[in-house]
Amino acid sequence: MSDADWSALSNTAIAVAGGLYFLALVAHLVEWSALAGRRQHETATTEAAEGGGVAVATGPADDLGSGSDREERVARFARIGLAVTVLALVAHLVALVARGLAADPNRVPWGNMYEFTMAGTFVVAAGYVGLYRRFRLAWMAPLVVGLVVTLLMVAVIWLYNPVGPLSDSLNSPWLVIHVVSAVLATGAFTLGGILSATYLVKMRRPVGPIMSRVPELAALDRTAYRIHAFAFPVWTFAVLITGPIWAHQAWSSYWNWDPKEVWAFITWVVYAAYLHARSTAGWKGRNAALLALVGMATLWFNFIGINYFSTTSQHSYADAAAVVERP
Repeated sequence: MSDADWSALSNTAIAVAGGLYFLALVAHLVEWSALAGRRQHETATTEAAEGGGVAVATGPADDLGSGSDREERVARFARIGLAVTVLALVAHLVALVARGLAADPNRVPWGNMYEFTMAGTFVVAAGYVGLYRRFRLAWMAPLVVGLVVTLLMVAVIWLYNPVGPLSDSLNSPWLVIHVVSAVLATGAFTLGGILSATYLVKMRRPVGPIMSRVPELAALDRTAYRIHAFAFPVWTFAVLITGPIWAHQAWSSYWNWDPKEVWAFITWVVYAAYLHARSTAGWKGRNAALLALVGMATLWFNFIGINYFSTTSQHSYADAAAVVERP
């Protein structure tokens, strides 16, 4: 296959992946709709029994059939959503591999913002699927898939850049080591941020048809902490070890006070404070969740915001073309 063929395959595969993620989102929304209908029916039945009357299902619950039918509907669409997400993940991987093979010479597929976004969303989706059973993350499906669909749309519409060779600064073995660790940490921090945001929502509204499926606050808090605890050393490796080594190789200086470097360090400080507060001051629950969301805000500002608000970043070679050269 020619480079043009690989590029076309990558573009087609990412479009297929986006379509499949959207179908998975629809399946999970139907699942949640059926779940909400079931909860409404159960509530009506309980209230009628307590009042000594006979429960008569009305509204949406009437269309869902018997209790066993509703249970099967919820389970069926949950399985469909997960299966379609796995298929989307395969297409997503094909898009990444084909993107790298489309370059001449072949390279890793994260040379600009478009490719980094493709890789980052892949890690988020893969992390969700990989942790699905271990941490019982079925309830996260619409949140994760919806986020991936949104970011892929942003990447394709606003960040797309044709395949090209790496610049001299990027053409280094440290690109693989540094960016892989940064992408892994970004994906994990994003999953942890979703858990922390859900914690705050459930804390304010603990009951309801949807919140009844979300784990208890203690379980949300514990899972978020575990994911952040995994991501932090990976981010440390990317920001404080491989990044400075690569910077010294490219620019003869370990630290240049580049906006990207500064904000990556700010992100590191926020997450270090999060883990330190939890282990020494006993921070849990609301305060920990808020600090985790501050960390995620700095993380994504570093990823996207610096490219739009800074004109001095030496890292713009990897990102500006996706914005400036877009017609």
